Amino acid sequence: MIVYRSIEQILAPLRNPVVTVGNFDGVHLGHREIFRKLNRSAKEIGGVSVVITFDPHPLRVIPSSRSVTLINTVDEKINLIEASGVDYLLIIPFDAAFAATSAADFIETILVNRIGLKRLIIGYDYAFGRGREGDISLLRKLGSAFSFDVEELPPISDGSINYSSSLIRKMIAEGAVADVIPYLGRNFSIAGRVVHGSSRGKSLGFPTANIATDKELLPADGVYAVKIKIDESLYDAACNIGFNPTFNSGRKSIEVFIFDLDADLYGKEIRVYFFDRLRAEKRFGSVHELVTAIEADVDRCRKILASSQLVVYREYLGGV
Repeated sequence: MIVYRSIEQILAPLRNPVVTVGNFDGVHLGHREIFRKLNRSAKEIGGVSVVITFDPHPLRVIPSSRSVTLINTVDEKINLIEASGVDYLLIIPFDAAFAATSAADFIETILVNRIGLKRLIIGYDYAFGRGREGDISLLRKLGSAFSFDVEELPPISDGSINYSSSLIRKMIAEGAVADVIPYLGRNFSIAGRVVHGSSRGKSLGFPTANIATDKELLPADGVYAVKIKIDESLYDAACNIGFNPTFNSGRKSIEVFIFDLDADLYGKEIRVYFFDRLRAEKRFGSVHELVTAIEADVDRCRKILASSQLVVYREYLGGV
């Protein structure tokens, strides 16, 4: 996949491009169905598939009562879109000046003149341009004027609930990491670097790796059954997210106790895959009570993970 990080990097129109436009945060099953359609449509006309997205998210720039905590980092989104078999990804820097661009100017200047648009595929509820004026009726009108086809996809769902980034954000924020898999299409994960912590876990008999991450969205505070990827190896583990209230640490941390591994991981980049939430974080009356609870948590994690299969993007996708 060829990635453009600005419109100016596209020096000539592409070959019969079929384009979709969106934020695509999470790259969930609904997004992936759009990408499948995009790739099939491009193949039909002997063209290329093009995904256009924005950084930062428009809600970070446009005044709004809504806020957004992103499911993916930019690098994760790039990797997930590439895994969908897309030919080109254009990441448009989104600022106040670009936000003022009308839908008509966006279509004519960028999609038609710069990219060479032949077919536009959009989700049923997506609109773009200044004031979200680029709805399906305007797009069809502009399609007639500039000779490109427009296809609006119907809602994509599991039969009862439509796939959406907002739904997935809510589920993860509430700690429903097991329930989110059928919507996200994979285990939710975070990547980060192992950093020095308080070393308290080691004194308790459960040495933990503390993780610093750029991920915005984290599951609710609590204890989770997780798998850890270190280089190309996968390990079962228990993860605690929170403030360690028994010790009044006052600082939020992400700590993982990796089973059956004794290694120096400081500075190492690892990825944490979430399988299930065991419980909320709790303040214990004594260190002994805490250790007893950790022992029980570890035992439950081992049982959960022994029969759990990691679902990653490429395996679940099964071709586009």
